[in-house]
Amino acid sequence: MKTPWPATGPASASGSNPDRELVEALTGRQANRESTVADKTRRVVLASMGVMEEQKAGRKRTRAVALAAVLVLVLLLGPILWWAGQLLIEDERLTGLMGQLSVWILFLCAAILGSAVLAGWLRRRF
Repeated sequence: MKTPWPATGPASASGSNPDRELVEALTGRQANRESTVADKTRRVVLASMGVMEEQKAGRKRTRAVALAAVLVLVLLLGPILWWAGQLLIEDERLTGLMGQLSVWILFLCAAILGSAVLAGWLRRRF
C-alpha cells in the first residue's frame, strides 16, 4: 500500500519529491532553521539600531557644540563690538587713540577666537 506522505528515511534523501520541504515545514521539522533565521535577523536589527542611536547622539553633540560656539562668539565679541561702535560714534573718526585702540582690540579678539576654533577643528579632524 502506497502512503500519501513521502518517506523521511535515507532512501528518500535524493529529493525526488518536491513537496518534501513543505511537509517537513508543516510537521515542524524545520522549526530550528526558522529560529536561527529569526536570531540572525534580531541580531542584525539590534546592531543597526545601535548604529542609528550612535549617529543620533553624534548629531546631538554636533548641534550642542555649534550652539555653544555661537553663544561664545556672541558673548565675547558682542561687548567689544558695542564698545568699538560706541567709540566710533562718539568720536566720529578713527584718528583718535581710543577709536584705533578699539578697532585693534576687535581684530585681535576675532583673530584669537578664530585661531582657537581652527585649532579645535584641526585637532578633532586629525
